[in-house]
Amino acid sequence: MSTERPHSVSVAGIIVDDQGRALLIKRRDNGHWEPPGGVLEAGETIPDALEREVLEETGIKIATPAVLTGVYKNMTGLIVSLVFRCEAIDGNPTTGAETRALRWATRDEVVELADEAYAIRVLDALDAANPPAVRAHDGVRLV
Repeated sequence: MSTERPHSVSVAGIIVDDQGRALLIKRRDNGHWEPPGGVLEAGETIPDALEREVLEETGIKIATPAVLTGVYKNMTGLIVSLVFRCEAIDGNPTTGAETRALRWATRDEVVELADEAYAIRVLDALDAANPPAVRAHDGVRLV
């Protein structure tokens, strides 16, 4: 196995409100709508990373453990993403250093706003299938 370009691992949290809408963030760096999340730091556990990323990007504290709803591999970026359906336990949605805007989105709005590779993560979490979905994409589209 080559170690020239190792994979990184990221987490994303899908927070669902009582109307069945998912909280999306609009990223400051690229303007894309996505679920909150990011790459694990060295020595950080998966639940700790999930809590940290969601709080940093939304201002919301989530309950852990959260339910794993999908595993996604970016075939070009070599990122494996673990996506969880989360329960908000404290805080109000607020923007942060990495977040330009936040929006509660219906299923149809998620499909309109987010690239396919990110929309499917939210839809899988809304469906909360068991076992979790396992999918691959190129950064934008499913492959």
